[in-house]
Amino acid sequence: MNLTLEIITPEKVVYKNEIDELVAPTVNGQIAILPNHVGLITKIIPGELIIRKANSQQAVAVTGGFLEVAKNHISILADYAIRAEDIEVAKAMEAQKRAEKLMAEKTSEHDFRVAQADLIKAITELRVATKYKRKASRPTEV
Repeated sequence: MNLTLEIITPEKVVYKNEIDELVAPTVNGQIAILPNHVGLITKIIPGELIIRKANSQQAVAVTGGFLEVAKNHISILADYAIRAEDIEVAKAMEAQKRAEKLMAEKTSEHDFRVAQADLIKAITELRVATKYKRKASRPTEV
């Protein structure tokens, strides 16, 4: 019996498919969800979702949100989420520099918080992309 996973952001559905396992970063630490998991609602923190299906694994960067498990269905309402393969490293690096500059300029409290959120988003993307690209670039053994 598989799990159904749906990752939704305010802009779009990022992922919707059957999976075997999900590993997610939560406020209480990283958790793994397998079929027949007990019902759960928890807050997720910035980090990497690891989606396992058959012999494959996918990564999704998230900046936070909520995760609910009910009857083999996982719903993630994320502030922001992007698949590792869709991350544009150069854009994320530029966003990080821009956010750091805005934070250093000591702008208003609101502008500082917006820049801080942008910085968290960029750093999360870069961590996931770096990990994913490193795995993808490893030579396969024969």
